[in-house]
Amino acid sequence: MITLIGRKVRKEVEREGGLTILDLAMKHGVDWSFSCTRGTCARCRCLIKEGSGLLSEPTDAELDRLEPEEIEAGFRLGCQAVVKQDGPVTVQYKPYF
Repeated sequence: MITLIGRKVRKEVEREGGLTILDLAMKHGVDWSFSCTRGTCARCRCLIKEGSGLLSEPTDAELDRLEPEEIEAGFRLGCQAVVKQDGPVTVQYKPYF
């Protein structure tokens, strides 16, 4: 189960193969902002609070856009991160602004 925490909306959803965290948030009506979906604007930045080991490795776009300290602290870009394995995952929308 994946818990998505937006600005005001919180939903628990099932993992769907190939969908990013942003895709899941949009599909299930979680209030998650974005601008580009390519990993360049970072408006979809989020914090993986639980289950980071169940996600895909950071993409080149994430490595280019996020500081190493951010990635180490659990921040990812919602448009890039994909939940690859079943298990509990909790993700909170955490934009810069």
